[in-house]
This record gives sequence, structure tokens and C-alpha cells, in this order.
Amino acid sequence: MGDLGLSSLDSLPSKNESSSQEKTRLLRDNRSEKRPGADADADDDGDLEFDPAAPPPFRIAEIRAAIPKHCWVKSPWRSLSYVLRDVVIVFALAGAAAYLNSWAIWPLYWAAQGTMFWAIFVLGHDCGHGSFSDNPELNSVVGHLLHSSILVPYHGWRISHRIHHQNHGHVENDESWVPLTERIYRSLNTSTKVFRFTIPFPVLAYPMYLLYRSPGKEGSHFNPYSNLFTEKERKDVAISTLCWTVMALILFYLSSVIGAAQLFKVYGVPYMIFVIWLDLVTYLHHHGHDDKLPWYRGKEWSYLRGGLTTVDRDYGMFNSIHHDIGTHVIHHLFPQIPHYHLVEATKAAKHVLGKYYREPTKSGLIPFHLIKNLVRSLRQDHYVSDTGEIVYYQTDPQLYKFTSKKSE
Repeated sequence: MGDLGLSSLDSLPSKNESSSQEKTRLLRDNRSEKRPGADADADDDGDLEFDPAAPPPFRIAEIRAAIPKHCWVKSPWRSLSYVLRDVVIVFALAGAAAYLNSWAIWPLYWAAQGTMFWAIFVLGHDCGHGSFSDNPELNSVVGHLLHSSILVPYHGWRISHRIHHQNHGHVENDESWVPLTERIYRSLNTSTKVFRFTIPFPVLAYPMYLLYRSPGKEGSHFNPYSNLFTEKERKDVAISTLCWTVMALILFYLSSVIGAAQLFKVYGVPYMIFVIWLDLVTYLHHHGHDDKLPWYRGKEWSYLRGGLTTVDRDYGMFNSIHHDIGTHVIHHLFPQIPHYHLVEATKAAKHVLGKYYREPTKSGLIPFHLIKNLVRSLRQDHYVSDTGEIVYYQTDPQLYKFTSKKSE
């Protein structure tokens, strides 16, 4: 379904971008917890320390103009070729593992197949953005087939993900890993806090998010009458929930044919690995940078400023496997760009973005370095202030002490 209004939304700069520099500085200086490095010296060219919350000196139209025109072109045949590649690999891996049926092979299979489930999800994600093709029917059919196969309700997720992109970086209106305000955080019981901020629970959260969303938000991705959806979207959501149910019934039937244990090995464990990939990647694209990044509300928020708080990541050998989803800044600003053009588009736009683009840490073959970012963020990024239009994550020292004792 195209970009669902993002193309028009992303061209509008904030009305306050030209007048809020002083307010930004005052808010930064008076918040209760400074960002790491807030007292750093001036940089080499004599300028004051770069403030990521300052309104950028460029408009989104300038970024768009820097991206080559061919990067916007969607090739359905090229997109389908990636689907064919991934589906063939998925079936080949499953067939080989079931045939060999060796405990020397199963762990390798689980890691590989879980990663491929994640790659399948990313292609369905492109269908949801309309970057897969310009044909809404093709996007919907392929999206349903891909997402239903890994137990994701296509339209239900697509709509909430659209909300995420349209409100990225907004404290209240964002949808994916949205910050908890201090009031909501304090209202949570201890077990909920621990589950949210202690590994491995956060990287297993996606199924619960589909069912219940995040703390402070209500609704289910499966319920057409959830407040996530408008009346016009209910039919689409019902169709996706039906497709999800059909896949669940297929899995139930397969368990009676090959046995529940075998199905768990072939499908269940890879599904869990896929969930870990999804939660890890989506979290780290919006959290865990070396320096704390701002979240906005009220008049300080704009589509551009919110998008500039996203973070690119290098996933080493997995970059091409999961379709370069790590090139996240340009994807968030322009979700219409096909995944196979994101790297080129990012290189072309970096000179416009300047310091607002944060180069990802170079990864080795396997991105073990990201575990450190994840752990540090979960220990530090607990809630944001209930007030203020530019806020940063703050830390609950009591929860940190509690989780540290539990990990010893």
C-alpha cells in the first residue's frame, strides 16, 4: 500500500526549526541527567559541542535531492527474486536438517533458519511500506504469504509500523519501543520492570507486543476493533488475522504428522531465533548509541528531527542476508526506497546530514559488538521525564542494583 502518506508528510519541516535553538539549549542544560559527554571540549574546528537535539540546518527536501533518482525505482522482479532466494534457502535448510536429524546439525540449523525467518520478515516489511513494488495488490499478497508463514499478522503489523514511522522519535505517539514516561514507569510492578529491562526477556517480547502492545498503550494487532485501527482498516486486519490463524492450524496439523518435538526443532526454535533478531534489531535502531539521543514531544517534534534520532548499525556478514535493514536512517526518512538501494542512498545523503548522521561501528564477521550496546542501554535507558518537549532517557538506580544482584 504505497508509503501511506509518508511521502507528503516527510517533506514538511517543523514550523519551529528556525526558532527553537535557544530553547533546545536551555532544556538540555536544565534536565536532571546530562548526556554522556555533555561537558566535552569544543571540537577541532572551534565549534561548540554538537547537539543532536538542535534543529538541523537542512530540510528533508535537500536530503531527498541528494539521493540519485534511480534509488527510488522499485523493481517487482528484483524484489521477487529476493523472495525466491530466501524461500528456497528456508526449504533447503529445513529439508537438510530433517533428513540429517543430528544433534551436531540442529544448533547450526536453528541459527541459520532463524536468521532466514528474519530475512523473510524484512521482505514482508518492504511490502508493508510499498517499497517492494508499486502494485498494492502484489505487495499485499506477498506480504501476507511471507508474514503469515512466520506468524505475523500482516495488516495489523503494517498499520502499527506505519504509526511508528509517522511518529518516530515522539515520546507519546511513537509505536515501536516507545519510551516509558516516569509516571508510567513508576506505576509498573517490579516483575514487569525486570522483564522489560533484563536480558533475555526484552529480546523475546515481540509476540507479547503483537497481543498487548507496550505498557501505557492498549490494543491488539489481531483485533480489528482495537484502537490501533480505524473503521476502514478493520476488514484488512480481519483478513490478516484469518491468514495467521490458517498458518497456526497448518502448524498444528504438522505437529500431528511429524510430532510436536520434531515441529519444535524444525519450526519452533527458528521462530524464537527470529523473534530475538527482530527485537534486537528494532531496539538498537532507536536505542543504545554511545551518546544519548533526544526524544521529542509537542512543538519540538518534527518528522525530520524524529527520523534523525534513528541509528544505523553494521551487522557484518548479515547485512546482505537481512536485506540491509541496518541502513536505518534513510529508511526511516524515506521508507519508499527499496532495500537494495538503501546503502547507495545513504552514501549519497551523508554530506547533507553531516553530524546528524552517526557512522555505525564497523562490525566483524558476526556483530558481537552490538551486545554491549544492548546491555548498556537496558541498564541505563529506563524512562523519560513526564514533562518537557526535548527529553533524554534517565536511569532508575534501584532497578540497576536489583538486576545486577540477580545477574551475579
